[in-house]
Amino acid sequence: MAESPAHRFGQMIGELLESVVRPQLEEFCRDQGLYLDYQKRDRPARSGKKVSWTDQYGNAHDLDFVIEREGTDQQIGRPVAFIESAWRRYTKHSRNKAQEIQGAILPLAEKYRWNNPFLGTVLAGVFTEGSLEQLRSLGFQVLYFPYDSLVAAFQSEGINIAFDEGTPDHVFRKTTNRIENAPPEQMARIRAHLVAANQAAIDSFFVALRRRLGRHVTRVIVIPLYGRVNEFATIEAALQFLDGHMIYEGSGEFRKYEIRVEFSNGDKVEASIEAKDKVKEFLDFVERQ
Repeated sequence: MAESPAHRFGQMIGELLESVVRPQLEEFCRDQGLYLDYQKRDRPARSGKKVSWTDQYGNAHDLDFVIEREGTDQQIGRPVAFIESAWRRYTKHSRNKAQEIQGAILPLAEKYRWNNPFLGTVLAGVFTEGSLEQLRSLGFQVLYFPYDSLVAAFQSEGINIAFDEGTPDHVFRKTTNRIENAPPEQMARIRAHLVAANQAAIDSFFVALRRRLGRHVTRVIVIPLYGRVNEFATIEAALQFLDGHMIYEGSGEFRKYEIRVEFSNGDKVEASIEAKDKVKEFLDFVERQ
């Protein structure tokens, strides 16, 4: 079946987004000593062109960008950022796309929660404020290129992309062909126009990325917990117990360690672990993030 010109146009906008964001992600990763994986990158450590990660239930999720610590072309590292991009032309599709993105990334964030990964999404086109806020409320950093800024960027080079559902296929096809055959220097000017119009949003996104991945430990709290378990049927009975309870170090049977690691950017990681060697493993893991 022939590909519809509207679908091809959407792919081209996606490629434009990638060409805008990827160089800046590559520069960031070079500065931070991190590894950036992305679709179509040749990487012997994985098969195929897709960047695919598996959640704790064995489900595979294909993503646009993943940043890793200790990753190389030959070795898969530890994921510390998951970033997905998307284009939508109409508000009626924006909520569903937001749900698709969270469905792809949140299971991975849960599996790698000790890495406290950065969750990012790069969106372009028409998205409702409700769909954007839905992603932000779930911990995503959103970089959004509004539809009008895309139209203006292409219009600066005399290319009209202000289409709607009534636009005939032959008009879509004519425009997509023009974009596909545009000289590299013309597309570079379109990208520069788009970046200039959205520079504040881009800066905010990378500030958040740098704050998350450039963090350092500021405090480590280790609390050994002792004592037998005391259960009560009423609040009154529990209060009576507390009135008579004497507190001293090491009282009763050892239960577990409560650990909290705090970071310079306000993040914190908490764990409850019984075995001392597992506590050491946890702290060593956190130190290497």
